[in-house]
Amino acid sequence: MSKPHVAVLPSPGLGHVTPLLELAKRLVTQFDLHVTVLVVTSTIPSPALSQLLHSPALPADLDVVELPPVDAAALVTDEMQLLTQLAVMVEHSLNASLKSVLLEIGTPKALIIDIFCTQAFDICKPLSIPVYSFFTASVALMTFSLYLPTMDREIDGEFVDLPEPVAVPGCTPIRTADLLDQVKDRTNDEYRWYLHHVGRLPEAAGIFLNSWEGIEPVSIKSLTEHPFYRGIPIPEIFPVGPLIKQVECTAETDAELINWLDEQPSKSVLFVALGSGGTFTSAQLTELAWGLELSEQRFVLVARFPWDRSASAAYFNAGSGGGEEDGPARYLPEGFVERTKGRGVVVASWAPQIAVLGHVATGGFLSHCGWNSTLESVSSGVPMIAWPLYAEQRMNATILEEEVGVAVKMAAAAGDGAAAVVGREEIERVVRLVMEGEKGKEMREKARLLKESAAKAVSGGGGSSESMAKVAEGWKK
Repeated sequence: MSKPHVAVLPSPGLGHVTPLLELAKRLVTQFDLHVTVLVVTSTIPSPALSQLLHSPALPADLDVVELPPVDAAALVTDEMQLLTQLAVMVEHSLNASLKSVLLEIGTPKALIIDIFCTQAFDICKPLSIPVYSFFTASVALMTFSLYLPTMDREIDGEFVDLPEPVAVPGCTPIRTADLLDQVKDRTNDEYRWYLHHVGRLPEAAGIFLNSWEGIEPVSIKSLTEHPFYRGIPIPEIFPVGPLIKQVECTAETDAELINWLDEQPSKSVLFVALGSGGTFTSAQLTELAWGLELSEQRFVLVARFPWDRSASAAYFNAGSGGGEEDGPARYLPEGFVERTKGRGVVVASWAPQIAVLGHVATGGFLSHCGWNSTLESVSSGVPMIAWPLYAEQRMNATILEEEVGVAVKMAAAAGDGAAAVVGREEIERVVRLVMEGEKGKEMREKARLLKESAAKAVSGGGGSSESMAKVAEGWKK
């Protein structure tokens, strides 16, 4: 008898593909389903994404099918903001080929889509394929997103100009400074795309959340109990997180890094990385390097090639190295690599984040606070220095500092826009605070408890495991 067949459809970008691929792997290995991951491809190469999707470690009953590539150069321009580029590519790809590909793979029992793939609702309806949504970000962002259509109808002007924080039903109010980038200017296409996609969340047969009650109890409870969400109404929610990479491909240079970590004292190393897409400006990377040097702490610095125009410059081509062929010494302060040798390791572009965060020597994580990196950090019991760059990362940083208690936010940068820079003295202060101070010890203990909570949630009988089992058993019937 053939296994029930389910398809999974992430939107482009490593941060969206990673958790949906992890969900697919769990459905195969834990619930004996056959899963096909459908990949929206473009003409922009991403070595890290290719490595992830074609890993020899993928289970036998997990197929990866790439949709015919879309010509990114013909569809998007550099002037378009990140979400607009992504949404345009996804819409073109799905309208051109999703129906035929679903029929080719044998009309699956269900399709699980990323938040930015809602065209699938219209394509799957005549095929009688139920569509589930997977929300890749925090539940706090999802509650805000479900409230956004109401805000759009009832509020005039820009949300960032509101005199009070946004009172999301049943949740902690969100300061206007922490609102995600996509809703800060209601006149641009990015806002319209975001509103369009989140406005379709109620159409899903169910919604998977990459979270669990141990980290977001208030937001999860509000979704199931608050009259606002029940009145929309929203479909059943399934907290299944934290879904993070369990294994990752490593290179020879990674082995050298792990060997170096093996020689360092427990909890003594600060890991500095900005996720798959984050970049600093040249001026900020210089100040960061000086701050690390002044702090006199051990560190691993993932020094991605700086970009002065965009903080998300590496989003679509993660792992490609753009400009890094000559090594990071070229765009770091002169002599920095030599002066910190032995105490610090500088890596160009990419590091095995799961392995570094899980290493006993790692005692802190300077992070952009993307949701995947956040889950990886707390699942490893590592406290964070929060340095949000784009999207909803400011919101995540505030929650991690003020509600969860496992992060301290870097002070706001001085200056405006691209010229805003956090100075080396502030960086030194915060690094010492987390790595040496009492505050760091308190955060480390909270992170340790959260690590236990995360492991319990996804283990047999845990809340997230049971949530996933409930859906999987339904598909089997």
